[in-house]
Amino acid sequence: MHMASHTPRAVSPISMVRVARPSTVDLITAELRSAIFTGALPVGSPIGEVEMSSQLGVSRSPLRESTQRLVQEGLLTASPGRGMRVSVIGPEHVADVYDARLAIEAQAVRLIIRSGAASVLDRLENAYAELVAVSEGTDARAIGDADIEFHRELVDSARSRRLTQYMATLAIETRIASFSDPGGYTVRRSVSDTYRQLLDALAAGDVPAAFLALEQQFAEAVARLTGKDDDVETVETPADAAPPAIGPIELTEEV
Repeated sequence: MHMASHTPRAVSPISMVRVARPSTVDLITAELRSAIFTGALPVGSPIGEVEMSSQLGVSRSPLRESTQRLVQEGLLTASPGRGMRVSVIGPEHVADVYDARLAIEAQAVRLIIRSGAASVLDRLENAYAELVAVSEGTDARAIGDADIEFHRELVDSARSRRLTQYMATLAIETRIASFSDPGGYTVRRSVSDTYRQLLDALAAGDVPAAFLALEQQFAEAVARLTGKDDDVETVETPADAAPPAIGPIELTEEV
């Protein structure tokens, strides 16, 4: 009986998924977002191409592309004859920022409750505990960071790339709104009861209760930032506090 000989087929090499490295434009954009969030680039401050490219250690072409991205996101404002500046969000626009956040975070709540993942609640409880802990101190920036981090964790827990992306911009706009306050950057000293109400509603799977907690929490924030609630005790950044510095960034490719 003749046995057919089989020629071994060539084994195709396994396709390795290449992890895309961030481009120079991506890195510059991230650095500028961070600088706006921390106040290293103050609200209303001009963005000079020559000075900024020198500070970051990059050429002007990718910097220009990065600033155009931030203009599209609303974090920078381009004015004819005045060039590029960090956006200012005055009291008349604060409610709109929080309306957008309510839309994003309420949907995140729905997705979290639908998923029923217990680990989500653990992470949010940890973020809440951190907010409570730093609120016992007097570092306004640390309190503000912990507050925004709680809400970032909430949206990230929904596991929606787009919701996370939108929240990233809204988080910076929230900080810009606080920086735009003529009275200086201030945060609430006590943690609102609405945080505990939100967490309890998530644990109970109660979407309407979670929505109401967020809605009330944001209404309180809007009232404080627009000067309509002077009763709540606040912590402010000292007038002599040095702003963060902007330094050269590490590039992953030739500029």
